[in-house]
Amino acid sequence: MIHIDLPGARVPALGLGTWQIEGEAAREAVEHALRVGYRHIDTAQMYGNERAVGEGLRAADTDRDEVFLTTKIGRDRLRYRDVLHAADESLRRLDTDYVDLLLIHWPNEGIELQETLDAFQEVQHRQKTKHIGVSNFPPAMLREALKIAPGLVCDQVEYHPYLDQTELLGEVRERGLFLTAYSPLARGEVLGDAVIREIAEAHGKTPAQVVLRWLVQQERVAAIPKASGPEHREANIDVFDFALSDDEMARLHGLARDDGRILDPAWGPDWEAGA
Repeated sequence: MIHIDLPGARVPALGLGTWQIEGEAAREAVEHALRVGYRHIDTAQMYGNERAVGEGLRAADTDRDEVFLTTKIGRDRLRYRDVLHAADESLRRLDTDYVDLLLIHWPNEGIELQETLDAFQEVQHRQKTKHIGVSNFPPAMLREALKIAPGLVCDQVEYHPYLDQTELLGEVRERGLFLTAYSPLARGEVLGDAVIREIAEAHGKTPAQVVLRWLVQQERVAAIPKASGPEHREANIDVFDFALSDDEMARLHGLARDDGRILDPAWGPDWEAGA
């Protein structure tokens, strides 16, 4: 397993994303993932599965301090007191004393970022989260957030071969943060790509494994693919017995395209602003 070093933590570069997995399926997914070697689990309040994720953590009988657990607070709960209450609610549902990383799930320009980050820093001060970060923050917005809270450690964003994140990666690396890639397989779009399939065949791997290897082989990048079935979970974590050449890495970077972004809600941030 590749790890990303933080002050006081080592983040496994490959984790399990749990978006759109709920109830018993979520519990089983987390339990199985931990049993086959995952040590990084990602959830969020808006996923509606924190309780099931917590049950999976307990069922796996893995020491809590061995698991890097992330959850996120939604954009409608970013007022100071709302953040404090929301964090407590997540801990109750997850049945844990702390999370390893607490993220702002989406920015909300209707609420002062200072107020939100003050609250996140208070949650950290109360030792209910070890680290704090953001999600879906473009580079300019990340720079603004770091002026308020220099201790942020992560920006979780959509990232896959069809979506260039060069500028954001530059910010992340310069500041000592890490980037967590969600939708790392572009919701399956990349799996039929001729370039990816050619590289996969050369290594005796699947296209998904090649893309995940491309991500975790990059400096300070983690990936959290969702995998509902046990076979996919086992395949996704089986990416540490091969490496991509510089040429192969470059070929995958070269697949980025202007229309590569998949998730861009009307209320989301402007990714072109302030570049």
